[in-house]
Amino acid sequence: MFGSIAKSLFGSSNDRYVRSLNPILAKIASFEPTLQAMDDATLANQTALFRERLANGETLDSLLPEAFATVREAAKRVLGQRHYDVQMIGGIVLHRGEIAEMRTGEGKTLVATLATYLNALPGKGVHVITVNDYLAARDADWMGRVYRFLGLTVGVIVPNLSDDERRAAYAADITYGTNNEFGFDYLRDNMKYDRASMVQRPFAMAIVDEVDSVLIDEARTPLIISGPTDDKSELYIAVDAVVKQITPDDYEKDEKQKTIVLTEEGTERVERLLEAAGLLEGANLYDFENTQVVHHLNQSLRANVMFKRDIDYIVKDGKVIIIDEFTGRMMDGRRWSDGLHQAVEAKEGVQIEPENQTMASITFQNYFRMYPKLAGMTGTAATEAAEFFDIYKMNVVTIPTNNPIRRVDEEDEFYKDTHDKFRAIAKRIRQHAEKGQPVLVGTVSIEKSEMLSEFLKQEGVDHSVLNARYHEQEAHIVAQAGRLGAVTIATNMAGRGTDIQLGGNLEFRVEDELAGMPEGPDRDAAIEQIRAEIAAEKAKVLEAGGLFVLGTERHESRRIDNQLRGRSGRQGDPGLSRFYLSLDDDLLRIFGPDTLFARMMRSNIEDGEAIGSKWLTKAIETAQKKVEARNYDIRKQVVEYDDVMNDQRKVIYEQRADIMDAETVGDVVTDMRAETVNAIVGDACPVGSYPEQWDVEGMKDRLAEILNLTPRIDDWLGEDAVDPEMITERVQAEADAMVAAKAAELEPETWTQVEKSILLQNLDHHWKEHLATLDALRQVVHLRAYAQKTPINEYKQEAFALFQRMLDAIREDVTKTIAHAQFQLQAPPPLPDLPDFITTHFDPFSGEDNSADVDAGTLGLIQTQVPPMQIPQPTGVEVGEDPESWKGVVSRNSPCPCGSGRKYKHCHGAV
Repeated sequence: MFGSIAKSLFGSSNDRYVRSLNPILAKIASFEPTLQAMDDATLANQTALFRERLANGETLDSLLPEAFATVREAAKRVLGQRHYDVQMIGGIVLHRGEIAEMRTGEGKTLVATLATYLNALPGKGVHVITVNDYLAARDADWMGRVYRFLGLTVGVIVPNLSDDERRAAYAADITYGTNNEFGFDYLRDNMKYDRASMVQRPFAMAIVDEVDSVLIDEARTPLIISGPTDDKSELYIAVDAVVKQITPDDYEKDEKQKTIVLTEEGTERVERLLEAAGLLEGANLYDFENTQVVHHLNQSLRANVMFKRDIDYIVKDGKVIIIDEFTGRMMDGRRWSDGLHQAVEAKEGVQIEPENQTMASITFQNYFRMYPKLAGMTGTAATEAAEFFDIYKMNVVTIPTNNPIRRVDEEDEFYKDTHDKFRAIAKRIRQHAEKGQPVLVGTVSIEKSEMLSEFLKQEGVDHSVLNARYHEQEAHIVAQAGRLGAVTIATNMAGRGTDIQLGGNLEFRVEDELAGMPEGPDRDAAIEQIRAEIAAEKAKVLEAGGLFVLGTERHESRRIDNQLRGRSGRQGDPGLSRFYLSLDDDLLRIFGPDTLFARMMRSNIEDGEAIGSKWLTKAIETAQKKVEARNYDIRKQVVEYDDVMNDQRKVIYEQRADIMDAETVGDVVTDMRAETVNAIVGDACPVGSYPEQWDVEGMKDRLAEILNLTPRIDDWLGEDAVDPEMITERVQAEADAMVAAKAAELEPETWTQVEKSILLQNLDHHWKEHLATLDALRQVVHLRAYAQKTPINEYKQEAFALFQRMLDAIREDVTKTIAHAQFQLQAPPPLPDLPDFITTHFDPFSGEDNSADVDAGTLGLIQTQVPPMQIPQPTGVEVGEDPESWKGVVSRNSPCPCGSGRKYKHCHGAV
C-alpha cells in the first residue's frame, strides 16, 4: 500500500529516471538557434570538429548535447523530420547502452540516428541490427541520407554479397544488417586461413532494432554453419514407412515439450516392423548396434506426429520449407538439424537432401555480449526486463509517448470452438469494414489465416491475406492497412517495422502507382494529388474510429500480443483492439486452465454464444506467464550450454588469429613436438618404474608412426645412466634435426607458410570433430539426471575433458604431419572444390527454426580461402610397388601407400 502511495506522489523509478534527463534536453535545445543559423556546409563540418575534440581528450558524453542537436537539425533539412523531445530521451537511453521501449509509430528508426551518429564519431564502427533484409536496406538508404549529409559513411550487409563488398560495408562508420548476417560473418571469418580475407573488424557498438525479437525470440536458437555428410536417404524412407504403420496407441506425446516416446507395446510392435523391413540387428531395438536406427526412428516419429504441414512447414517446388513460428515467413535455405528435416522430407515423399555436420556455431547471447556497448529499442520489452538484465546486463527504460494514447483495448471474447469463433470474427469484421474502419487481423499460422479468409469470402468482405506464401509484398500490403475499409489478415507480426498510417502511406503509394513516371512537374502534381487523397481518407478513417486490431487467438508470449495491439493508436490516433479465443486454441488447450474448467465451459456455452470476463482474461495471462517462464528457461539452458563451448571457442579462435598474425610459428610447432615426445616417452616409461618394465616396442612403434624416427633405443638402454629424461632429450634432438633438414630445403617464407597451413588445417579439423562430439553429448547428458546428477555440471566436466583430449590430438597430428611431409619443388595439383556450406538457425531442444530473417540462409558457397599449400598425406616411409613388401615396413595406423585414403590396417594391411 505504501508503495502505491509513494508511486502516486513521486512517480515510478522509470518516471524519475526519464525526468532526470530533462537538464540534458534543455542543453540540447540551447544549441538549436546556433545550428539553425549555419549553412549546409558549416553544419556538415560539425563532424570534423567533433572528431578533433575527441582526439583532444573530450568524451562522447560531453559531446552528446551538441551532437544530438546537430543530428536533429540535419534530419530536419534532409528528411523534413524534426526529433521530438521524447525521441531525444530515447537517443540518450540508447547511448547509455540501455533498451528504449517506445510505442509503435513513435519513430524508433529516427531515434537510432542520434546514438548511432554520436558513437560513430570515434571511427570504430557502429552496427545497426534489424530483423530482416528489407528493413536493413531501407533504413540504410533512408537514415543514411542524414549520416552522409554529416560526412559519415554507411554500409549495408545483405545476402549474396562478395567478401570485398562485405569488407567495404564493415569498414564504413555505420553498418546496417540483420542479426543473422552479422553472426554468420563472424563465424565465417573464423574459418578463414588469412587475416586479410576476413571481413569484420573489432566490435565497438551495436544498436538492435526490435531488440525483443532479436535477443529474446530468436535467442532460443544458435547460428550454425554446417557442411554435408554421407547420404542416408534409403534409411530415412524405410524408417518412415515403418512409422506410418503405427497407431496413436503405440506412443505418448507431449505437445508442451514437442517430444514423443513409444509405449512398451509400441516398442514391441516397432521391433517386429523393423525386423520385417530388415533394419533391426538382433532382437532388441535398444541394442548398441541399433543406435542409428533408433535415432532415425525418433526423428521420423516427431516428423509424422508433431510437425504439421502448412503450420510448421510448407512443400513448395518439391522442397520442404520451414515456416518461422514467430513471423509466419518462409525460410528458404534453412533446414532443421539432426536428421529432422530429412525425416520430414521422407514423410512428404520429396527428394531427401543429405544431413549436415556442424563446422561452426554460436548463440545470439554470446555473439552480442562480445560488443563493448549494446543498446536496443522496441515497442515491447517491459515484460522481459528481468531477462534482458540477467543475460545482457541491459536496463529497460519506458519512453513516454509524444501524444496521449487514445486506443481502446476491449476484453477478450471466448467461444466454444474455432468454427463459432471464426464465424463471429467474420461478422464483426464486416460490420467495421462497412462503416469504413480499417481492420488488421493477426493470426498465428498460415492454416488459420486461410481458414479465416474462407469465412470472410462467405461474408462478402474484400481483404488481403499476408502470410509466408506472399512475403515479397508484405511491406506494401501492411503500409496500406490503414486505408478506408481495408481488411488485412497478417500471420503474426508479418510486416513488422513498417508503419501503418491512417488513410494510407504516401511513400509506398508513390512507389506503387508512379513507378514508371519520370521526374518532372507531372510527377510532382501526381504526388500532391495522392497527398490530398490520403489527407481526405485519413479524416474519414478517424471519424470511423481509427485502426481496429483483431487477434484471432492469444500468442504464447504477451509481448507478441502487445506488438499486435501496438499497431493501432500510433501518435495519439484513436484505435480499437480485441482478442477472440476458443477452447480449441493451442494456448488454452496445452497450457490453459484444467480440464474441469474446459468441461464446464463446453457444457454451459451454447453454439455461437460468446462470454467475456476479467477472470477469464486473467486466467489467459497466467497461462502466458507460465509459457514465458518456460521459454526463458529454454533460452537460459541454451546459454548455459553454449557458455561452456564459448570459452573453448574463444581459445580456438584466438589461437587461429595468433597463428595468422604471427610472422613465424616455429616456436609453437617446436613446443608441440616437445610435448608429443614427452607424452610418448612418458606413456612407455612411467615415473618410478624400472627399465625392464618399460614398453620399449610400443615406444618404437609410436615414434615411427608419429615422428617418422627409428632412434637407437636398444643401444641407449645398454648405457648405465639410462632414464626417461635422457631418452626424451635424445629423441627430441633427433626430431628437431630432421625437421630442420626439411626446413632447409625450402625458402624461409615458404616454410613458415607450410607450418601455418598445417596448424590451421589441423586446428579446424579437430574443432569440427569436437563440435560434433559436444552436440552428441548435449543430446544425451540430460539422462544423467536419473542418477541424481546435474546435467549441466556433467556437461561442463566432460566438455573440459574432451577439449583437453582435442588439444592433445591437435599437438600430435601437427607433429606427425610435419614429420612425414615430403616436399616437391613443383606446382601442386589442383585442389578439390569446397562443398557448399549451409547456414542454419535452429533450436537444439525443440528442433524448430525460429529465425525471422528470410534470406540469410541462402548464401550458398561460403567464401572461405583454401590454405596456400596443401601438405600431402604422409605415407610413413619409402616403399616399393609390391604390397607384400609393405608388411612390417608401413605402420598399421599410417595411410595405406596405395593411395586409397584409408589406414593401412584397414586396406592392404588387413589381417
